[in-house]
Amino acid sequence: MNMKGFSTIFLFSLFVLVIIDCLMVEEDTCKPSGKLRGKKPPPGKCNKGHDSDCCKEGKFYDTYKCSPPVSNHTKATFTLNGFDSGEDGGSPCECDDKFHEDSELIVALSTGWFNKKKWCMKYINIHGNGKTIKSKVVDKCDSTMGCDDEHDFQPPCTNNIVDASDAVWDALRVCGDKRGEMEIYWSDA
Repeated sequence: MNMKGFSTIFLFSLFVLVIIDCLMVEEDTCKPSGKLRGKKPPPGKCNKGHDSDCCKEGKFYDTYKCSPPVSNHTKATFTLNGFDSGEDGGSPCECDDKFHEDSELIVALSTGWFNKKKWCMKYINIHGNGKTIKSKVVDKCDSTMGCDDEHDFQPPCTNNIVDASDAVWDALRVCGDKRGEMEIYWSDA
């Protein structure tokens, strides 16, 4: 093999390794910051609406103060949440201390992405199911706390959640038993 062929193969291999490394860095940059021990919810607590999970006595849940880096195509786990009084969201939204109807195009972001209210009342684009929907950030999906009354006795969110209202799922044309959790991408609108 001549030197030119070797150089081309070497540069291509180096390029592939750099790309793989960049992809792995995005996945590995946010590690759990601690663990939280689950408590059994008191009778009548933990709203299981929208297939929400309730904390399990003695189970340890990872907590996170960070989320993966935000880009123009940030990968996330998309979940369903009720933002109105008496729904599985638990308490009023952190951005405006109000409850919101399921008909609004609204979301909550994991603690790291929420970034101390940096995204409050701002819009993001959600890319999923072949569609793009613009939604307003109104709340935090708490990745640092859970298994208590304030969090409706639900576990802490993982670090990569975009928790959306029924209206956002409707706009993405995801219906019935396909709702609840799916992979999406999001970006600043």
